[in-house]
Amino acid sequence: TIAVLAIIVGIAAPSISTQLANQRVKSTTSTLVNALKEAKVESVIRRQNLTLSYNNTSTPKVITITAPDSNTIANYSYNVKSTIKPDTVVTIVFEPSKRVNTARTYTICDSNANATSRQIEVDQVANITNKVGGAC
Repeated sequence: TIAVLAIIVGIAAPSISTQLANQRVKSTTSTLVNALKEAKVESVIRRQNLTLSYNNTSTPKVITITAPDSNTIANYSYNVKSTIKPDTVVTIVFEPSKRVNTARTYTICDSNANATSRQIEVDQVANITNKVGGAC
């Protein structure tokens, strides 16, 4: 009985690990999408440019929305095993005209290489698209 149980656990463990990694990617993707949407709406409400940035090196990892006077409007934490690419601190500026300064594509990855990555695209008119894919 113990041997059969050990075999079943040995087979199931990698699958469970991958499922947990996929869940972390989905969670981080949701967090980033929510932050992007908040920055978009707040820029219109406040009638000022708002900057969204993230930091993959801090602990906890944080997505920050800031006003032009450098005051923080919102912070979002995401899982330490997740990474938002590009790895460098990339900012995006939402304008009150419902546009962004530069279209961006973000890829969400996990420390588990078997996890399915996701991409978030923000086009020039601040439309936010979430899809499976991207290279980690």
